[in-house]
Amino acid sequence: MGMKPKQGSNRSIFEEVATTQKAPVAQPGAIDRGRKDARGAIRVWLMILFALVAIIIAVGGMTRLTDSGLSITEWAPISGALPPMSEADWQSELEAYRQTTEYQRQNAGMSMAEFKYIYWWEWGHRQLGRLIGVVWAVGFVAFWASGRIPRSWTLPLFSVGVLIGVQGAIGWWMVHSGLQEGMFDVASYRLATHLGVAFVILGTLTWFILKMGRKETDLIQARRLGEKRLFSGATGLMHLAFVQILLGALVAGIDAGRAFPTWPLMGDGFLPPEPFQITPIWRNFFEDAGLVQFIHRMTGYLVFILGIVVWLRARKSPNGQTRFAFNAVLAVLTLQVLLGIVTVLYSAPLHLAILHQVGAVILWALILRGRFLARYPLAQSVRG
Repeated sequence: MGMKPKQGSNRSIFEEVATTQKAPVAQPGAIDRGRKDARGAIRVWLMILFALVAIIIAVGGMTRLTDSGLSITEWAPISGALPPMSEADWQSELEAYRQTTEYQRQNAGMSMAEFKYIYWWEWGHRQLGRLIGVVWAVGFVAFWASGRIPRSWTLPLFSVGVLIGVQGAIGWWMVHSGLQEGMFDVASYRLATHLGVAFVILGTLTWFILKMGRKETDLIQARRLGEKRLFSGATGLMHLAFVQILLGALVAGIDAGRAFPTWPLMGDGFLPPEPFQITPIWRNFFEDAGLVQFIHRMTGYLVFILGIVVWLRARKSPNGQTRFAFNAVLAVLTLQVLLGIVTVLYSAPLHLAILHQVGAVILWALILRGRFLARYPLAQSVRG
């Protein structure tokens, strides 16, 4: 006779299925889990960097407009952090400046008080650059060493530091051009490069700040609802605005804003008189005040027209926050155009010129915010 199985020794196949442990399922948004505080702290750090970069752009503008950029004739990243500490030190700095063409042609006989005025602008500008580098380095090392930077963010955040370092080198490359024999200003194309990289850093920080303000899962879901045509239009507006910023630097570099204080015509005509006098011909696009200002004006009109086109497209957006973002872009863009016209009519006085540059910073950030919301629209209620 067969042995009976012990009671409870057999298990039904249904019991086997029911009690089998399930493999763990990957949860979306794991990168955010346990890192909420870190993301918030990193975002604050990026906001501080953004504020410092915006300030240094304004101070850089003042340095250029007051002709202060060549007052410090050497690049001393470490020792230069300390200003002259004695009267002998001040005399040494002034004597070095007296060797420059700018001093000999524009500022001959400058008093010590007048020299100190331009020196402090340039020293403050360089000091802000050092501060930005330190703030980035301390923040990055602290977050990275504590393991609080999400893995996918390590390289992007490190790239910000690389850009800051490159910008410092470009700054000296720019100043060095103005210290050459026969030069009494920095080369305008180097000034444009310097300002352009500053706006690249500012734009990078803006984009990272916006992305850090949302969870990865939210961004993935939001992108599915992104408005491709509006994003494309905003991208085009961003690129054209960047070109206009570079052109503005060329205008500032040769004081072209004071050349033709008339509008809408340039003097007595649509075109500036004799725009191609300089040889070789390509130099006119960098050095002829009338032609440089004309190109800046025409590009400004194009930016304004494209801004209206993008705004009209944004009006059709189903998302209220996106529509509001592009309303802000058009409002500031309109003010910026009007301010540019007034600046020209009054021959670019210091306060209007610097306000125009600050307006470019605000407009740049708003365009990037609108572009971000076109790609990653904010969730809203059905009523919204």
